[in-house]
This record gives sequence, structure tokens and C-alpha cells, in this order.
Amino acid sequence: MTEFTIHTEETAPEASRPLVAKSIAANGRLPGLHGVMAEAPGLLEGYQKLHELFLNSSFDKDELTVVWQAINVENECHYCVPAHTGIAKMMKVDDAITEALRDETPLPTPRLEALRSFTLKLVRDRGFVSDADVQAFLDAGFTQRNILEVILGYSQKIMSNYTNHLAKTPVDKVFEKYEWSRREAAA
Repeated sequence: MTEFTIHTEETAPEASRPLVAKSIAANGRLPGLHGVMAEAPGLLEGYQKLHELFLNSSFDKDELTVVWQAINVENECHYCVPAHTGIAKMMKVDDAITEALRDETPLPTPRLEALRSFTLKLVRDRGFVSDADVQAFLDAGFTQRNILEVILGYSQKIMSNYTNHLAKTPVDKVFEKYEWSRREAAA
């Protein structure tokens, strides 16, 4: 088994040090995910940039959370689901939204449910979403821009979910209380 290094400010490769400093400035600490990504400066820089771009998309805080967590749960990311639970709390997202995403139960509004449904179709069908599913998303009040922004959010999540799968990144202490694992279907 390959053990991935979780870099610190001191151990990060030279090219990653400004990126690590940026993470610490933004988070008040170095998230474990960013410590792992620091091994590949381009990955950490790309992740930070995609995160910034997705935050500045046309989605509101609830919609950002739906895209992130729908993908995190679908990909069973042991690190990102707790992290985005804590992030949602910091963003003041209603706990009902967070819990529905974590538990894979219906979201509080049809619009948010349409966003989760479309996001999951995009992920599961590797971008080959049917015309009917695209139309259902548009009929729920979303736009072509939103379709493309879901792809942006998914691009960010591929980087983090897959890094965490391979590195088995330990959940940051601040998010341990939000530990998550997929509930098994009743037998």
C-alpha cells in the first residue's frame, strides 16, 4: 500500500509553499486534503482555482452545497462529506438540506431535488445526460449556464474525492464530529 505524505508548511515542495500559505490564510489551518495535494503543485493550484471559480458561479450557498455533497456522497468520499457538512454549517445552509444530502433522502424543495438529480445523472452517466433529463433540469428553473457550472463543480470534486480515496486522507479534527459513511439499504 502506498502511503501518501500529508505535507506541512515546512515539508511542502517549494512550488507548493505559496499555495499552502494561501490555504492556511483561507482556512486558518492547512486542511489535510491540501497537505496531500501539495505533493503535486499543479493539482493543488488547480483545485484552489476551481474552488474559487465554483464559489463565484451563479449558484447560491444551498445550491453549491447540493452539487458538492451530491457528488461527495455518490463517490463515497469519507473526507469530503464531513468537510462539506462543516462548510455548509459555516455558510449557514439549513441543516435539513445537509442531512438530506448525507442520508440520501428527499431535499426540502423540488428545485434543490432537481439539482441533485441532474448532478447525479451527470456523474453516473459520465456526461451523457439525456435530452429529457436536461429539459427536466431546465424546467425546474435552471439554465444552460447552470448545466455547465455543475460540470465545473464536478471537476473540483473529482480532484478532491479521488485524491482522498487514494491517499485515505484522515478527516481533519475540526470535521471529525461530522463523520459519515453511506447507510446500507435495509435488508
